[in-house]
Amino acid sequence: CRCSRCPLPRLPLPQAPALSPAPLPGTILDVKVAAGQAVKEGDLLFILEAMKMENEIFAPCAGTVSSVAVSKGAAVNPGDVLCVIG
Repeated sequence: CRCSRCPLPRLPLPQAPALSPAPLPGTILDVKVAAGQAVKEGDLLFILEAMKMENEIFAPCAGTVSSVAVSKGAAVNPGDVLCVIG
């Protein structure tokens, strides 16, 4: 219960895993993380080539990478999940 009158202790709400989506279509040039790796908010996760430019994809939050959904050379579309940070 989350009401202020409840005698039960307040437990922290579990955090939902954070998804790192591709911002635009392109090709993964480099994967900088692996499953099980701890990351901090702002850590470099991937390098994505789009329109002949290299774009860095950073961690949206701190946590542990629970899965990496792409590999080097993979073609991605906007919104494709690159990795899950849980």
